[in-house]
Amino acid sequence: MSHRHLLVAALVATACAKPPAPAATVAAEPGETRLSNIRQLTFGGENAEAYWSADGEWITFQSTRDGRTCDQQFVMRADGRDLHRISDGRGKTTCGWFLPGSDRLLFASSTAHDDACPAKPDPSKGYVWPLDRYDIYTVSRDGGPMTRLTNYDVYTAEAVLSPDGKRIVFTSLKDGDLDIYTMNVDGTDVRRLTTTPGYDGGPWWSPDGTKIVYRANHPKDSTELAAYRALLDQHLIRPSKVELFVMNADGSDQRQVTALGGANFGPSWSPDGTRIIFASNFVAPRSGNFELYLVDASASMATAEQLERVTTSEVFDGFPMFSPDGKRLIWASNRHAKSAGETNVFVADFKWE
Repeated sequence: MSHRHLLVAALVATACAKPPAPAATVAAEPGETRLSNIRQLTFGGENAEAYWSADGEWITFQSTRDGRTCDQQFVMRADGRDLHRISDGRGKTTCGWFLPGSDRLLFASSTAHDDACPAKPDPSKGYVWPLDRYDIYTVSRDGGPMTRLTNYDVYTAEAVLSPDGKRIVFTSLKDGDLDIYTMNVDGTDVRRLTTTPGYDGGPWWSPDGTKIVYRANHPKDSTELAAYRALLDQHLIRPSKVELFVMNADGSDQRQVTALGGANFGPSWSPDGTRIIFASNFVAPRSGNFELYLVDASASMATAEQLERVTTSEVFDGFPMFSPDGKRLIWASNRHAKSAGETNVFVADFKWE
């Protein structure tokens, strides 16, 4: 499911986004010693999952704006200029990524099944993610006709391109469980990497392309497994408990990196591949206060004492990604929100030493 849906517990519907504004410099929170020169790139609405192009000149992100109640896919320059929609305006989108050359992108969309936004889950079911009928599409950076890359007609999303530009890793329900797959950039040679019953998702390649970090929740007994499958039959999942895992690019040597409790998600790598940055609410698992943390990529069952906290805003901070040169960090946050539920994209210079 879309990474952004971890916001749902903390966010409420907001008004239409305001027109694009120039990037604004904001102060770091006390204790955010690794962050400086923080700039806010979006203003109003819900904006998240902002990811860099390989040349560091462009950013793609998903946004709920223009009167819609769910996301479409957008791009903007690294300073927030030239913001425009690239998806077709139908259905719902998530998880964009630039293809080689930075003039074409991929993302997931429900356009084949939905004219408008898909129905939201029944609130009586509590905090659940909808597994909308996404498939993966490509489109030019300027927008235009979308090309369909997968044809599974079930939840297929969370796609990230390998560093060499040859393979895509993604999450799909195509074989009846939420598992991680890779495929060539043209959609051929699909390989399943995870098979343990339960949710495996949010995969992200290491900088050298040899490993993949992801989030997972594997039911521990038959009762948990039955509850998971009952929700899955309704195209839903309850994501309140997920930990980070790492595996080799072929799916071998799967190991658990964190043992924190709560929801740990949105992992990506430091430029040298030695650390993983991610968001977590383990301090208050029932809250929407997610903060960014660093953990050693070689860790096993890491606890809180083995983490370094990066953000301290006491609101939602998530979806972190370092720029290709490693000098900047981009993420989404509720900080400096003008209205309840507002989430914006921020970028900061990152101090490694």
